[in-house]
Amino acid sequence: MRQELTLSDHDARIAVEVIRAETEKRGKSAVIAVVDSRGELISLLRMDGAAFSSVNVATNKAFTAARLKRPSSLIGRNARHPETGFNISYYSDPRFIGFSGGLPVIIDGQTVGAVAVSGLTEAEDEELAELAITAIRAANS
Repeated sequence: MRQELTLSDHDARIAVEVIRAETEKRGKSAVIAVVDSRGELISLLRMDGAAFSSVNVATNKAFTAARLKRPSSLIGRNARHPETGFNISYYSDPRFIGFSGGLPVIIDGQTVGAVAVSGLTEAEDEELAELAITAIRAANS
């Protein structure tokens, strides 16, 4: 029998709060998604003023990062590579996405979920997701 670690709702609340606070401090708004180890949604926050279209984007970034166990930006770069690129639809699930901002949460070498941000620049989305992951790790150490 195999046991799998996964993010909890407590971990998701930590991630959402860290990102929400930092985003507000910057005077901006975004959508925040946190998923479990299988890529299924635990928590979603669309901050006031965030684009409605960012809801699906954030959710899909988190899904991609958890399911493929790597940053969503890496999937996008690999798909667009001029020589070895591929059609992302080959993954056979329309939720896979190649935009930056979805990062897997890896604890003890195991992907336990993912955090994603959408609505800011790609660099800011990824930076905020990384802040949340740092907070999750600190809370679980």
